[in-house]
Amino acid sequence: MTTDTDIQLSGPFKASDSSGRSHDVKAVRIFDEGYGIIDVYVDFAAPIEPGLFKDKTLVNAIIDRLRALGYVGPNFGHSDPGLQDRKLIVLEAPEEFAAFAKLKGWKNLAEDFDED
Repeated sequence: MTTDTDIQLSGPFKASDSSGRSHDVKAVRIFDEGYGIIDVYVDFAAPIEPGLFKDKTLVNAIIDRLRALGYVGPNFGHSDPGLQDRKLIVLEAPEEFAAFAKLKGWKNLAEDFDED
């Protein structure tokens, strides 16, 4: 589910997990602003198995998609397990992701407090 505060980074694509099962990703999105650490929301078309947010093959397939769209930087892992849902994986992006997010319209609210 997206709102007007979301920035969609990717539309639909397929991503496989470590067992070879293919999953239909509806969208990859972020909120339009935040304080430094960016959570990346991956929406699936159908419910996924509990714990699949820890599957490195699936997470790498999602990161590969972001790299194909212009992200340059290290891999990242899942966010707080409490944020995961039946049709949603939340990933925590590294600091380097902020440059890519800014190109897509993300605003780092922490910059408002930076002193030069």
